[in-house]
Amino acid sequence: MQLSDFNFDLPDELIARYPLETRSASRLLHLNNDGSYQDLHFTDIHDLFEDGDLMVLNDTKVMKARLKGKRATGGAVEILVERIFNQTTAHCHIKASNSPKAGAELFIGDDQIKVTVTGRHENLYIVEFSQPILNVLDVHGQLPIPPYFNREAEAVDTERYQTVFNDPTKLASVAAPTASLHFDEALLSKLEQKGIKKAFVTLHVGAGTFLPVRTTDIENHIMHSEWCDVPQETVKLIQETKARGNKVIAVGTTATRALESAAQACSGQIGAWMGDTQIFIYPGYKFCVVDRLITNFHLPESTLLMLVSALSNRDNILNAYQHAVDEKYRFFSYGDAMLVENAN
Repeated sequence: MQLSDFNFDLPDELIARYPLETRSASRLLHLNNDGSYQDLHFTDIHDLFEDGDLMVLNDTKVMKARLKGKRATGGAVEILVERIFNQTTAHCHIKASNSPKAGAELFIGDDQIKVTVTGRHENLYIVEFSQPILNVLDVHGQLPIPPYFNREAEAVDTERYQTVFNDPTKLASVAAPTASLHFDEALLSKLEQKGIKKAFVTLHVGAGTFLPVRTTDIENHIMHSEWCDVPQETVKLIQETKARGNKVIAVGTTATRALESAAQACSGQIGAWMGDTQIFIYPGYKFCVVDRLITNFHLPESTLLMLVSALSNRDNILNAYQHAVDEKYRFFSYGDAMLVENAN
């Protein structure tokens, strides 16, 4: 398939650059497996799910991963911490007027913190911090809100660009699992009272989620790598859900990629699994685990748009997206949501 097969026109004013006052106040477009759709409110998922269904959520937490600093010569630099390996070593993106070489020293926080570039790993820099990285991020970091917001992180993002169920011990993402941002405690409680169960996976979202596809033929695209964990407790709940004929609902593309990666690693059957995934899901992929997907509206020609097109089909998705544009749904991370049925 061609990259242009996943293009659509999106007016700039439909990009949601700030969250709604209430998390669960978003709209919901329900896309059925026959391509028909209904305009709903997000809280209507309570009526769309059945007692015994299982929601699988990503419990990662977003780091304040963006750091402003300077070179020894005074030139400005920006460091985005992508993955932490130990207390002081990380892989990072670095923006500077000239690419820093191995041995280059960068400084943060009135020159009190030194960051030394020690090498490269693919498109990332390997760096060594003079102080524990998480401490540096806590004091000097900013939340790495998406580039299409076209603004700096603000106080509202501190709470709203995190899920209400994030695990503080899993502070390692550079982007939020945004489909989960629609859930507040009241809605989660209401779903639990109806008998809808919850399970968790962890996928630490990397900055690669925002990278454009640069190949004309999408099959030549190489996905970025992200670390994920599908624990045995979640596997057991999925197996029990399937056995009684209920649905597994992935909340977000990250939960979807974690579940399908675990199934791929276990010969097509869901199993406990931990590791790096580069799974690229596009039309033609046969889902092993996911029956339904809650997701936001994604960028044109993005891998995320290709993933939702694989679950439904390209025509269904693009027709629904055109409807969303016509009806002025809000797009991207702080935007409205879709419930997509598996049409395969």
